[in-house]
Amino acid sequence: MNINKKRIVLTGAASGIGNALFKQLSLYNTNLVCADMIKEDLWKNKIKTTNHKFSSFQGDLSKPEEIDKLFNFALEKMGGIDLFIANAGIPYYEKISRSDWKHISKIYETNVFSVIYSLEKMMEYMEEKGFHFAVIGSVMGKISLPGYALYSSTKAAIDRFFEGYSFEMDKNIQISMIYPIATKTNFFSKASHPPAPIPWPSQTANKVARAVIKGIEKKKKSIYPCRFFKLTQLPFIKSRYQYKEKKIFKKWLEKK
Repeated sequence: MNINKKRIVLTGAASGIGNALFKQLSLYNTNLVCADMIKEDLWKNKIKTTNHKFSSFQGDLSKPEEIDKLFNFALEKMGGIDLFIANAGIPYYEKISRSDWKHISKIYETNVFSVIYSLEKMMEYMEEKGFHFAVIGSVMGKISLPGYALYSSTKAAIDRFFEGYSFEMDKNIQISMIYPIATKTNFFSKASHPPAPIPWPSQTANKVARAVIKGIEKKKKSIYPCRFFKLTQLPFIKSRYQYKEKKIFKKWLEKK
C-alpha cells in the first residue's frame, strides 16, 4: 500500500505508539484524522511536532456513539477512509481479587468492542471501494503474563476475532495485526499505581511505528516489531519467561 495521498484515521494518537505513528505518517503526503479522548487544548500541544496538516477529533471511543461521530467527522473532512489504524486502548496491571463489572467492561469496551465496531463501520462505508484496517495488538494476545490477565484476555480476543474474520472478508479488504513487545511509553504508569514494571525485552515507540508503516506498505497480515518474540513461543522458554515475570509481579505487590 502506498501511504502517500491516502485518507487515514489514527486513534489513540496523542501519546505512546499512537503519537509515534502520527510523526511517521506526517512524513507522507496524507489526509489524516487523529483521534484521542484527551482535552482539545492538551491534544493540540502534544501533537504540535511537525508542520503536517491534519484534523483532530476528541472522543471516548469506548462508546459507540463517539465512534459514530468520529466516522461522520472523518468522512466530512476526507470523503472516505483508505486506512484505519486502531491504536486506542487501556491497560491494567493488577491482581484480580474482587468483583467489579464496570472495571471489566471498560477495558473490553475500549480494547475489543471499539475495534470490532470500527471495522463494521468501515464495512458500512468503504466495503465496495476496499480499505486497509490495521490493529495495534500485543504479544500478550499470544502469551499472557502475571498481572496482565485481564489486559491479555482483551488482546487475545481481538487476535482470535481477526483470525476468523480473515477467512470471511472480501479480497479488496486488507487486515494487518501488529504485535509489539513491551514498549517504552506511559503505558506502564497508566496501568497501575505504583507504575507497573516494564517486562524484558522492551523497545521504543518509534521502532514500533516504523515497523507498522513498513508492514502496512508491504500489506503484511502480521507485523512483529521485535523478532525476539517468536522465541518466547517455544514451550520451555515461554514457561521460564512467565515464571520470571511472576516473581517480579510478587515483588510489585509487596510495594503496594
